Amino acid sequence: MNFTLRIWRQTDANTDGDLETYKVQDIEPTCSFLEMMDILNERLTERNVEPVAFDSDCREGICGMCSMVINGKPHGPKDGTTTCQLYMRHFEDGDEITIEPWRSAAFPVTRDLIVDRSAFDRIMQAGGYVTVHSGPKPEPNAIPIEPSIAEEALDAACCIGCGACVAACPNGAAMLYTSAKVSHLGLLPQGQPERFERVQKMVHQMEAEGFGSCRNYAECEAACPKEISIKFIGRMNRDFLKSTLILPNNPRGKMDSQ
Repeated sequence: MNFTLRIWRQTDANTDGDLETYKVQDIEPTCSFLEMMDILNERLTERNVEPVAFDSDCREGICGMCSMVINGKPHGPKDGTTTCQLYMRHFEDGDEITIEPWRSAAFPVTRDLIVDRSAFDRIMQAGGYVTVHSGPKPEPNAIPIEPSIAEEALDAACCIGCGACVAACPNGAAMLYTSAKVSHLGLLPQGQPERFERVQKMVHQMEAEGFGSCRNYAECEAACPKEISIKFIGRMNRDFLKSTLILPNNPRGKMDSQ
């Protein structure tokens, strides 16, 4: 298979970037998208041309590092798929493919297709934890959890923090990511002590990072490789509203997890 690639090239965060065109030929349909990028880089290196910088790690759809906007869609045209799980057979022979980095003021481009997603780390550091003491730990199975609640918490915990939700959102909002992290802890008994402090701190940090506001476009849900539902945004908003009533008088206040 042969393709024409229009790839965003940018030397560093302080210089302007632009799309450059490359031709790749004799690509096997069984190649993953990242393997095709590796082949391109090998050929560029042989010609003494600077290879294209991009992030990758596990290449198994687990880590979310493979952040590329492909033909205008984060992670490419296939739903529920990360870039590393996208194969060249998903394209037509002779296609022109445009490859860009995530587009968000909170995700500055550092080089080519690599963006700085440390804003997500700071949101997690603000409140994404549970109380742990140094004494003996209770038997996990001693805390009964409704199966439906456990399943919902696991659905939220599937978030891999890739940032596709931000890249897809017209406002560059991080509500899906933040709500998933807030919810997967807030639904479980172990997450109750910090439940309302957590939502306050993480939402305020999200706003401080410069992410946009949610307008319920649901583009985030459509682009999420783990297909996380926007229902978690509604849950986070409800918890945030409750927290404004509870925290002034009872900063460690608890309510039921429904």
